Amino acid sequence: MEDLAPTVKKKEPGAGFSKLRVRVWLPPLIAFLVLAVIWQTYAKSNPYIIPTLDGIWESLAAQPDVYFSNAMKTLQEIAVGAGSAIVLGFLVAIAMTEFNILERAFMPLIVIMMVTPVVAIAPALVVAFGFGMLPKYIVTGIVVFFPMLVNSLTGLRGVDPKALDVLHTLHASRWEVFRELRFPGSMPYVFAGLRISLPLAVVGAAVAEFVAAGEQAGLGSLVTLAAAQANLKVTWAAIVLLALIGVLLVGVLSLIQRRVLWWADSETAVQ
Repeated sequence: MEDLAPTVKKKEPGAGFSKLRVRVWLPPLIAFLVLAVIWQTYAKSNPYIIPTLDGIWESLAAQPDVYFSNAMKTLQEIAVGAGSAIVLGFLVAIAMTEFNILERAFMPLIVIMMVTPVVAIAPALVVAFGFGMLPKYIVTGIVVFFPMLVNSLTGLRGVDPKALDVLHTLHASRWEVFRELRFPGSMPYVFAGLRISLPLAVVGAAVAEFVAAGEQAGLGSLVTLAAAQANLKVTWAAIVLLALIGVLLVGVLSLIQRRVLWWADSETAVQ
C-alpha cells in the first residue's frame, strides 16, 4: 500500500531568517536610494544651495585627516559629556526612587534647567569655566541628562507590585530589592532612555561647538567655519559625518541591547 501520510517539506536552515533580514533592510535601502536620486537631481540644478553627493565624497576624500581629527574631538565631547550625564542621570534616578523627598525638592529645578535654551546657557558656562573643553562637556551633558533621568526613574519605579510585596515579606533590604527587582526591571527603560540620549548627545556636542567659545575644533565648529565661507561641500561633509556618528552609536547600542535584554526579545517573540 502506498504511504498516504502527508509529505512534510523541510525548510532550509536560515530561509526564514534570510527573508526576515531582507524585509528589515530592503525598505530603508529603497528609501535611501530614492532620497539620493532626489538630492542629486536637485543639487545639479541648484549648486549654490546644496552640493552633489559626489562633491561631498570628494571633499571627504581630499582631506581625510581634517575630518578625522574633528570627528575625534566631537566623539570626545560625546564620550565625556554624555557619558557623565548618563551615569549621573541613572544615579540621581536611584536616589529619587529611594527617597521621594529628593524628587520633590530637585525635580522642579531640573525641569527649569531643561527648559532653559542651552544656547543661552553656553556663554555663561564659558565665563564660569573658561575657554577649554569643560563648557562643551557640560552643554552636551545637559542635553542628555533629562531624558536619561526620566526614563530611569520610570523604570526603577515601574516594578511589579506583587514581586515587591514578596520581597518586603521576606524582609529584603533596599539593596536586595534594587539588585533583584528594580535594576533588572528598569533595563528596558534605561535602554529606551539611551536610544533617545545618544542621538541627542551628537546634537548637544554640535551645539556646544557652535556656541561655546574657545578651541575651534570638532565637526560642529567645522560646519560653522565652512558655512561662514560658503563652502557647501565641507559644510555638508561635516553634517554627514555627524549623522553617521549618530547612526553608529544607535547601531552599537542596539547590539548591546540584544545581548543584555535577550529575555525581553524572547517574551516579545512568544507574545
